[in-house]
Amino acid sequence: MYIKKILLAIVFIGLAIAAYFAYYIYGVMMNSNTAFNNDTAYVFVSTNATYEDVREQLAPLLKDINTFDALAKQKKYITNIKAGRYAIKKGMNNNDIINSIRSNNLPVKLSFNNQETLEKLAGRVSTQIEADSVSLINAFTDADFLAKNGFKNATALGMYLPNSYEFFWNTSATQFRERMLKEYNRFWTDARKAKAVSLGLSRDEVITLASIVYEESKQASEQPRIAGVYLNRIKIGMPLQADPTLKFAAYQLPEYKNVVIKRILNIHKDIVSPYNTYKNLGLPPGLIAMPDISAIDAVLNFEKHQYLYFCADAKRLGFHKFAKTLSQHNANAIEYQRYLSSQGINK
Repeated sequence: MYIKKILLAIVFIGLAIAAYFAYYIYGVMMNSNTAFNNDTAYVFVSTNATYEDVREQLAPLLKDINTFDALAKQKKYITNIKAGRYAIKKGMNNNDIINSIRSNNLPVKLSFNNQETLEKLAGRVSTQIEADSVSLINAFTDADFLAKNGFKNATALGMYLPNSYEFFWNTSATQFRERMLKEYNRFWTDARKAKAVSLGLSRDEVITLASIVYEESKQASEQPRIAGVYLNRIKIGMPLQADPTLKFAAYQLPEYKNVVIKRILNIHKDIVSPYNTYKNLGLPPGLIAMPDISAIDAVLNFEKHQYLYFCADAKRLGFHKFAKTLSQHNANAIEYQRYLSSQGINK
């Protein structure tokens, strides 16, 4: 009888321990463990991150990091860290959180435009994915990659078409570069390539001209007309005489560091540079800026006309006046120069 009581006691104690353990496990797994007020918090897990790195980010987001540790160990998450960007929803329990940061890598929307150089592009992209600007610029300027894909340092920027793209946050520099090459090749459809051939221009030359068109006007509606002017000049062997190329040439010189050129002067026309399109015939060696896709398509679908000149319109800022003759152009130019002087813009 005494032994029976001992056995019953042992059974009851075991049941109590099991019940407590089950309650504890239920609490660890099923009770909400978020401590933030927003609907969603994001965790960024770097490539080669350790569990301690992840834990450091999670600690301020959770009510009880110790119960999370216990379940993470039980589910073997601590030895199976996955890089990426992960969402934690308000009210999630530990089990939900682990499932999310283990397998639900969320993409980011990466965008860029108006990046004047590869260095500025690298800086812009590095704020949106894991890859840093140094690794990005090294990938962008890799000599073997450029040679293999038909680019030079002067034309490499043209491979990066401004737009919005989806990437995983943990994208590396080379992965970003390879994706951009695919986007570039996808952009150059057979129809676009045929139009470039009909113009007698390579893809690099189309984008180089587009960069000039884009720097002349951000108005998509008149970009095809401006492209037509430059193509007319090329056709008759006339210098492009594009003011934006003079600015680009000037900005390569130490004396123009930290200087903003608001008005093109005769001194700029004397700059010795392959980008000086007043002195040199044809297109410059490469891009002077990153053109929008609208400007690239404006070159490929240029407006056919007889204009050889254009000048900023003093009465419609942002737009231009076009002329077929030099005398008409000079009159337009005088009007705009007077406007600049009236605004105190002398250099």
